[in-house]
Amino acid sequence: MTPDKQDFWFLPLGGCGEIGMNMNLYGHDDQWLMVDCGVTFRDRDGTNNSGFHVQMADPSFIAGRADTLQGLLLTHAHEDHIGAVPHLWAKLGCPVYATAFTAEMLRRKLIEHNLVDKVPIRIVEPRDRFEIGVFDVEWVAHTHSIPDPCGLVIRTAAGSAFHTADWKLDSKPQVGHHYSQNHYQEIGRSHIDAMICDSTCADRSGHSLSEGVLYDGLYQHISQAPGRVIVACFGSNIARLETIARIALATNRHLGLLGRSLINTVSAARSVALWDHPETLVDAEHLGYLPSNTVLLVATGSQGESRTALNRLSQGNFRDMSLEPGDTVIYSARAIPGNETDIDQMNNRLRGLGVNIITPENAQLPIHASGHPSEDELASLYEWIKPDLLIPVHGEAHHMDAQTTLAKHAGIRHQLCGRNGDLFRIAPSTSIQRKAVQSERLGVDRRGLTQID
Repeated sequence: MTPDKQDFWFLPLGGCGEIGMNMNLYGHDDQWLMVDCGVTFRDRDGTNNSGFHVQMADPSFIAGRADTLQGLLLTHAHEDHIGAVPHLWAKLGCPVYATAFTAEMLRRKLIEHNLVDKVPIRIVEPRDRFEIGVFDVEWVAHTHSIPDPCGLVIRTAAGSAFHTADWKLDSKPQVGHHYSQNHYQEIGRSHIDAMICDSTCADRSGHSLSEGVLYDGLYQHISQAPGRVIVACFGSNIARLETIARIALATNRHLGLLGRSLINTVSAARSVALWDHPETLVDAEHLGYLPSNTVLLVATGSQGESRTALNRLSQGNFRDMSLEPGDTVIYSARAIPGNETDIDQMNNRLRGLGVNIITPENAQLPIHASGHPSEDELASLYEWIKPDLLIPVHGEAHHMDAQTTLAKHAGIRHQLCGRNGDLFRIAPSTSIQRKAVQSERLGVDRRGLTQID
């Protein structure tokens, strides 16, 4: 299965019909590009019955054609977009392209796998445009729940595509670059055949909240709390950490970071000049000696994961400190479907310790913002980009179906809704070939990679 000069193809191997382990291929004139290479942490049915905590798409299709793979483009630094690179790069052997923060997060992973001197990484900036093999690639600044995300315009002699990856329209992202409506409109005027678009919140009406509006809600709960405050959020959200750091200063609390991934992300952000709050941070081993009403913590574990800081605190086995009655846990995150049972069990333990729990559902003001576009944002991007074809990805079936319907109502001429392994023909004509490639998973453990049945 090889594209010729008249062909422009899109082939998702992961992340289409599910949320996680994104891996996408674009093909033209005997060559391929890969966009993102991520992991997931749950099985197809959400129960992890396979026994593998970390899983990723099987790249066998493109690994068997590695000599035709011109590059791997990383859109941002979330695990479901970069986490599989250290495990799979040896099968791919191609250059990697990423913005500075994404490259720094990847570099740290490569160090752990003794690959940092082997993987060629090219740092790119938004609006960079250059050729990679037969592909003309343009990097487009987005906003999302992690710094410096980018979409991609991929142009070929046969056709063009705008690959959004994860995005939202956030007018006050707090950290990193902003999006540009003018740039989106410029792209639309250049004519785009297909838009391959994030579907995660396509079933939500209105517009997602900006990171910039969360200060008041978080400040209200933190300033009124009598004891320690632990904010549970995704460690990759440097903008949320920026807001919490400002509140720590405003409320005269010492800020502490609990969780290895959180500390690593802040360190990476500092190394590329995206974090500048050294005066607020306290080493974890000192937190137990400070008066409880002077402590503000950010902790990993908002999804109830077993080895994270918040879960260990709920079990009373966190090394540096213990929770006490009157302490407060604020969830600045929503439950990912499939994690509800773990979160409920953790919350029961926290309540048993006398801890107050505040969630986005019971907070008086907003304390969490999604990193993905709702209906109004999708409608705006459709209007600016004006694609002939909409291909929904990055979502479960109901998310992708919702975006398909939205695109149809917006007047986009064609919509193709498929799954991993389906071949989407963008040019010379629009069609979809179901199950063109086997869609399998690999699991990783101490033994290495294993095919999951």
